[in-house]
Amino acid sequence: MNEAKPVVSLVDLRRTFHQGGVAIEVLRGVNLDIMPGEIVALLGPSGSGKSTMLQAIGLLEGGFQGLIEIAGTDASKLSGDARTALRRDHIGFVYQFHHLLPDFTATENVVLPQLIAGTPKAEATAQARSLLETLGLEHRLDHRPSQLSGGEQQRVAVARALANRPSLVLADEPTGNLDEATADRVLDELLRLVRGQGSSALIATHNERLAFRMDRVLRLHEGVLE
Repeated sequence: MNEAKPVVSLVDLRRTFHQGGVAIEVLRGVNLDIMPGEIVALLGPSGSGKSTMLQAIGLLEGGFQGLIEIAGTDASKLSGDARTALRRDHIGFVYQFHHLLPDFTATENVVLPQLIAGTPKAEATAQARSLLETLGLEHRLDHRPSQLSGGEQQRVAVARALANRPSLVLADEPTGNLDEATADRVLDELLRLVRGQGSSALIATHNERLAFRMDRVLRLHEGVLE
C-alpha cells in the first residue's frame, strides 16, 4: 500500500523584507508537512509571520525562497497562470475579514468561485445552498452581506472557502473579529465541514483555547516553527 503524500510540504521556506536598508527575516527556514485530512493550528502573536506563511502556501505572492509543494506539485516551477490554477483547484481561503462581495447575496458569493472553477450554475447553486443550510443560514440565502451579522458573514466566507472541496483550507485568524461565543460556533462549523469533506486545514490564530481543539498545534516564533 502506498503511503499518503502530504497535501502541502514546505522545505527551508524563507522570506526577507527590506525596509530602510535593513533586512528583516520574517520566515527563517520553515519546514512543514500537512497530511491529508489533518487540521493544524498555527499559533503566534501578531507580527510573528503567520500571515506571511499562509500567503506563501496560498501562492498569493512571490519573493520566497525554498520549496512550496501543493498536492505533489512544486509551485516554484510553475508559471503565473499555472500557480493560479493550482490555487483555484486545491486551496480554499478564510480570512479574518470576510471579504464578501457586497452586491451579491450569500448564495451568489458561494456560487461565484464554483463558476470560476467551471462548475455548471445549477450544480454550483445547489452546492452553495446546501453548505449555507448546513451552516444554519437557510433563512439568509438571499441576503446581502450588509444584512447579515458578523458571525453570519463569516459563515458565508467558510461556505465559500469549502465550495470547491479544496484539498487544503487556509484560515488566517478566521474568528478574530467575533465575540467568544460566536467564534466558538464558527470554528466548530469550520472544523466539522473540513473533516466532513476530508480536506486538510492550516488555521492561524493567537487563541490557544481554540488552537488545542485541532489535531496538531505549531508555534511560529521569530520566523521559526517550534
